[in-house]
This record gives sequence, structure tokens and C-alpha cells, in this order.
Amino acid sequence: MTGSGKTRSHDAREVWERKPSLRRVYTDLYARLTERLVPGTTVEIGGGSGNFKDFAPDSISTDIVAAPWLDAVADAGRLPFADASVANFVLFDVLHHIEFALRFFDEAGRVLEPGGRIIICEPAITPLSNLFYSYMHPEPVEMGADIFNVGEPNPSRDPFDANQAIPTLMFCQQSDRFARHLPMLKILDVQLNSLFAYPLTGGFRSWTAIPAALVPPMLSLESILLPILGPLMAFRMLVTIERRA
Repeated sequence: MTGSGKTRSHDAREVWERKPSLRRVYTDLYARLTERLVPGTTVEIGGGSGNFKDFAPDSISTDIVAAPWLDAVADAGRLPFADASVANFVLFDVLHHIEFALRFFDEAGRVLEPGGRIIICEPAITPLSNLFYSYMHPEPVEMGADIFNVGEPNPSRDPFDANQAIPTLMFCQQSDRFARHLPMLKILDVQLNSLFAYPLTGGFRSWTAIPAALVPPMLSLESILLPILGPLMAFRMLVTIERRA
């Protein structure tokens, strides 16, 4: 499992370095993410290929799988930080891989300072993106999953197992359950984004259908169209959650 994880992290880093169109799309997403941070210690959960360090060099980057560019190995369900010691947690394409998401949020509530934040960038399941993620993406979309179930961790589970429906279920369709289970946390904002440019990059696969030079004007067009088309075809969501005082 660990060897497989290391290989995937290294492969993702290689794709990142050779795909300028992907980097431009992610630069926009990382900028949106970092502007939501509050002052203080920032910890990235699921640092993977290490891209966030380029945008927040003082952050502490962790992952369940070790890599040379990460600061620590950490399990999202058992965070190695003291109570009220962290200002921000950042998760980029990580939540839908966590075996029991509720366990992570319980831990984050313990570790966050009052007023601290969890900033999350994840897949959004909309009518169009559902087709893309279900038929053109290797990770499953299981809208019927009970995402608030907490069981015993499976030690043989691949940390890259996933359900891309988790963020949409948790923050859009079942946000009332989130509030009941996690009263110390408040969802401040759920912003849909990514219409055309992101899927055209091919993500972390080898192909791309958009040159890097076209990404900035495409993103500008998206910002105009998102209020209309976002609920129908957005591919991503940016979620801001705050620890209550």
C-alpha cells in the first residue's frame, strides 16, 4: 500500500511539472484557497505531490504516505497536533479519499483554534460533472453512501480509495446532518467553480486538450458564466468551514 502511494505521489508530481495548463488552473484554485486563510499555523492534509508549498511556503504539509517534499506523515483521523494549536487546515482533493470523513472533522474541531478554518477544494457533483466523473474518471461516484457513518478503520485499505460524492453529499445535500454531528464547526461558504478549463486539462492524466495560453481567458469567461452554469456543470467546489468560538 505504502509503495503504491509513494508511486502515485511521484507520478502526480511529474505530471504537475510537465503540464503548464494544469498548473495554471491550479494556480487559480490555490489563490482562491489561500485568500480564505486566517493568520496563524496552516496545516495541509494530504499534501500528495507537494504543490501547495509553492503557494504557502510556511505551511506544514502532511500526508498518510511519506514523500521527500512533505513535512510529516499523519493520519487525518488521528492528527498529531495539540488542542487549539492550528489556525487553518487545507485539503485539496483529499476529503473524498478519507475513510471516515466525520472522524477527521472531529479531530479538526479539537485541533483548531477558535475562529480557525478548514478550507477544502473538492469535486462537485452536478448534472454534467456527474457524467464526466462517473464515466471518464477512475474514482467512483457513490451518491447513496452513508458518509456520516463511522466504523473501525480498515488497516488494509488503500489510502487512495475514494468516493467523489462525499463533498456534495456533506456540504450541499446533507449539510443539516453536518451541522447536527459537528456543532463546533460552521460551514461559512460553498462556492462552485471550474466549468471548462479544468476538465480540458485532463487533470493528472497524461493528456490535455487546452494549451496553457488559453487557460487565463477561459477562467475569465468562467467567472462570468458561473452564476448561471455553476449548478448545472461546475466540476469543483471550494468550501470554507470555521471553528466556533
